[in-house]
Amino acid sequence: MPTTAPSRVPTEVLHHRINAWFQREARDLPWRHDCSAWGILVSEIMLQQTPVVRVQPVWEAWMERWPTPADFAAAPAAEVLRAWGRLGYPRRALRLHAAATEILQKYDGAVPNTYTELLALPGVGTYTAAAVAAFAYGQRTTVVDTNIRRVHARLVIGQALPAPALTAAEMTLAAQLLPEDRDKSVLWNASVMELGALICTARSPKCEQCPVFEQCAWIAAGQPEPTYIPKGQPWAGTDRQVRGAVMAVLRAASSPIHADLLWDAQAAQLHLEVTAELAKLHQLNTHAPQLERALAGLVVDGLAQLSPAGYQLPA
Repeated sequence: MPTTAPSRVPTEVLHHRINAWFQREARDLPWRHDCSAWGILVSEIMLQQTPVVRVQPVWEAWMERWPTPADFAAAPAAEVLRAWGRLGYPRRALRLHAAATEILQKYDGAVPNTYTELLALPGVGTYTAAAVAAFAYGQRTTVVDTNIRRVHARLVIGQALPAPALTAAEMTLAAQLLPEDRDKSVLWNASVMELGALICTARSPKCEQCPVFEQCAWIAAGQPEPTYIPKGQPWAGTDRQVRGAVMAVLRAASSPIHADLLWDAQAAQLHLEVTAELAKLHQLNTHAPQLERALAGLVVDGLAQLSPAGYQLPA
């Protein structure tokens, strides 16, 4: 993949146009205004593979309940998973809980402010470490997520979509495009990400509203089709769907759920406390091996515990 724009548009022009657009059009999100480093870390973890519209109400309730890492580290794992609700990929909640514990123990309850220290926290990858360093501490870091990759691919390279997996060439390009000025670099990271989320979307880009339409290499190339068809993650009938349904049952329960209730719809009808969640699980008509895999996986991942009384959220 080339790392310079075919049209050789000065990066200063791109910086000015995209940053100015962001300052006019950016969404008014709570973690963008006077937010603690902890709040930004929580938002970045929640926003992984989860849209803003689902994250925002959970984030707001979360921050009211656990405004600091110390508050969160003291919370029982079961309450953490209940509060996570239906955001999906609940292991993120447990990793964030482990990160809060480490922040409390190693950093006196303050989210670390260097990329290296952030990257060492449980559940924090290269993107999240760079994002928190930039957005919480105003540092010049190269932030690259799916939205940013797509904008770079179209605007600079002239391709409809970035490569299926992040490449070294993409990271090099992102570093080349990053403004030298620290404050402008933070703004640029946020601006390009927002442009990808709102305008330069994967399926239906709003090119006529794009602030760099005239500079876009993809437009100049005639908007060529993608070289591959992205494969969305299936849901219906998958183990992930069954795991989610079981987790809903466990979140709603105040006591262990006997395995018979998970298997037997008639027995579940007598268990009034979680009838709705159990009914949804049984409506999936899950085969025995799939339910067994889901239950075993939840236990292995630390999302559920099995005792003689049945299954429940971890203590």
